[in-house]
Amino acid sequence: MNRETYMKSEERGTMMSGKLTLKRLSNLDEAALLDQQFSQHFPWYKSGDYYKECLEENREGKRVTLMAFYEDQLAGCCHLLYESKYPFFQTDNIPEINDLNVFPEFRRKGIASKLFDEIESIAATTSKYIGLGVGLYKDYGNAQMMYGKRGYIMDGKGMTYNNIQVQPGHSVMVDDELLIYLVKELD
Repeated sequence: MNRETYMKSEERGTMMSGKLTLKRLSNLDEAALLDQQFSQHFPWYKSGDYYKECLEENREGKRVTLMAFYEDQLAGCCHLLYESKYPFFQTDNIPEINDLNVFPEFRRKGIASKLFDEIESIAATTSKYIGLGVGLYKDYGNAQMMYGKRGYIMDGKGMTYNNIQVQPGHSVMVDDELLIYLVKELD
């Protein structure tokens, strides 16, 4: 089943699990909510058109954006990119989990795991593998541990900076663009 058929036949829209509801980004009001809430929760996020662009890519079938609501409050979101910017994933048509964020007051409630469960399920309809990139400094420590527990392994290509392999002997900035990529075989 291709991703367009999956999107039309399943139209999952909303998935519920107790206090947690997952919903696909589907309209401008939701994009505005994401923009507003990310601006409030994360000082690094700059308000703008990012989520409007995500909405357009969702409509074009290039991306799936899942929003997590905990007791009807937006708790975070995660994306599945069908067209990764990472060259290895591009070459092998591996979809990429991207930009997983759960707001601090909603962490330790299993939200990230539920987002991953659903994203992996969606990806499994069109791909045998899924991948993701993770930062290398301490702020990414919890994510690094979670990915290992979920069965993600290093892709063996080494570090990248802005999706370009870091070469031995060259200096790079340790920031959010310094990543190592991981892959997982889907069931």
